[in-house]
Amino acid sequence: MYQEIINKIKPEIEKALSFLEREVSKIRTGRASPSLIEDMPVDCFGQKFPLKQLAAISVPEPKTIIIHPWDKSYIEGIEKALSDSSLGVSPIVDKDIIRISLPPLTEEYRKNLLHILAEKQEDVRKTIRHWREKAWNEIQEGFRTGTIREDDKFKAKDKLQELIDQYNEKIEEIGDRKEKEITE
Repeated sequence: MYQEIINKIKPEIEKALSFLEREVSKIRTGRASPSLIEDMPVDCFGQKFPLKQLAAISVPEPKTIIIHPWDKSYIEGIEKALSDSSLGVSPIVDKDIIRISLPPLTEEYRKNLLHILAEKQEDVRKTIRHWREKAWNEIQEGFRTGTIREDDKFKAKDKLQELIDQYNEKIEEIGDRKEKEITE
């Protein structure tokens, strides 16, 4: 009975972890990556589109991103979105492509990125705590109504904590990996 309750929250915790991985991939490091800009909203014909729907994005060199819009009419909107972004880059339009050269990270900017990373990790930890609490309340309710025995209640608590610890370790691993990229 209690295992069903724990299994029910696993997909939700997995979603939170996947969300963290996507968000972390968008944090700029010293290296260029399409994930830095692919979901950036671009105003085009009065509508917002993610950049990846308007252009091909490539990384020919470690500090350079090339954007090749599917249509020349997208160039102005893409250039404005990049200029207004928090990446701190100046896009250069060269005929029908847009080139971005990533400047080296300053120490202050690195500290700011590490702070953002820590916030994102904490947000996911909060989500996981929410699901743990929800499952624990359900287990206690099962105990009160008699569908879960007292021994099983304590086994469930241990199993639940074990699961949460595993996911907290994964959050740390993701954070450590990104921190290493930022500080290199």
